[in-house]
Amino acid sequence: MPLYEYQCKKCGKPFEKVVSISEADQKQACPYCNGKNTEKRLSVFSAKSPSSSSAGIPGGGGFT
Repeated sequence: MPLYEYQCKKCGKPFEKVVSISEADQKQACPYCNGKNTEKRLSVFSAKSPSSSSAGIPGGGGFT
């Protein structure tokens, strides 16, 4: 199951939760205040390209 990021509108804290794809858009309970007024945040990720290289950084350090 994928990891999603949410933001609680009650306490303002962000949190992550592993949720099935079919439940990802449903309101998730905040682990800090147990509030149900939450929204899914846009998640960003980076991946290292096998062909990227950066001088002085082990493993290339390139982001795509």
